[in-house]
Amino acid sequence: MGTPVLAAEVLDALVCGGYNVLAVVTAPDRPAGRGRKIQQSPVKEYANRNGIEVLQPENLKDQGFIMQLEDLRPDIQVVVAFRMLPRAVWKLPETATFNLHASLLPDYRGAAPINWTIINGEEHTGVTTFLIDDKIDTGNILLQRRIILDKFETAGSLEKKVIKEGRILVPETIDGLVTGSLKPTPQEKLIDNGRELNRAPKIYRDDCRIDWSQPCEKVVNLIHGLSPSPGAFCEFCISESHNSIMKIFEARPLKTPHEHKPGTVLTDNKSYIDFATPDGFVRVLKLQLSGKKRMQAEELLRGLRISAPKHQ
Repeated sequence: MGTPVLAAEVLDALVCGGYNVLAVVTAPDRPAGRGRKIQQSPVKEYANRNGIEVLQPENLKDQGFIMQLEDLRPDIQVVVAFRMLPRAVWKLPETATFNLHASLLPDYRGAAPINWTIINGEEHTGVTTFLIDDKIDTGNILLQRRIILDKFETAGSLEKKVIKEGRILVPETIDGLVTGSLKPTPQEKLIDNGRELNRAPKIYRDDCRIDWSQPCEKVVNLIHGLSPSPGAFCEFCISESHNSIMKIFEARPLKTPHEHKPGTVLTDNKSYIDFATPDGFVRVLKLQLSGKKRMQAEELLRGLRISAPKHQ
């Protein structure tokens, strides 16, 4: 049960590993992109290429859908980046329904663990398989694998690491459930007394707006945590009469004393674009202006002259 690329990769690991995948459950086809063309999920595309039955319920509580699942008589249901399941669905398999989550639970419960791990400046994370229950991401833990973050990791590069580890962890979890060797661990046992858990709620547009009054490293973490999607953004003054939205996908913190107001732009109009923060600058490496393609800062400066310094 899943929709995005991460789920399709785990599905591929199961197919390649010789597991008997009876069917996939994925999101209904939706219009997407500028042309609003109907698109299939990566999971459905993979299933169609490999002759696997596809179920696409609008409502997971629909009795017709539940009867379809009952007819399949699954031993195990694997959930990767999908919706919250009703009890009638997750209680159905004879053995278990378990979820792959992109964090070391109980930290970073929620819809966007990869993004928030980087936004919060973590040095490590991981993947977890756990038994599904009535709440979100709270079930007993089955297995975990640790992931070390590189310096200036992005959400895109971390997702690749999560995919690699998830392709290993899910088959290991299935094998352990079948043999009975796994001993589920309640998440409460992994919470130190009094420690507040990190959360990973859904990302909204306001979460993506850059606040130049924050320290430069914190701004860079936000940029990388939202790269390549949905993208951190700010308003950018192209000329005296025209502002554009600039999305920034890669940047570096430059800690150095200065007297510029936060948000001031400094550039040599050749090789760099820097935004001032209270403790230094954020050097923009990769960006995109409204209606333009994604490009390196040097590429933008070859076709655009910026008046600097200028407060944004």
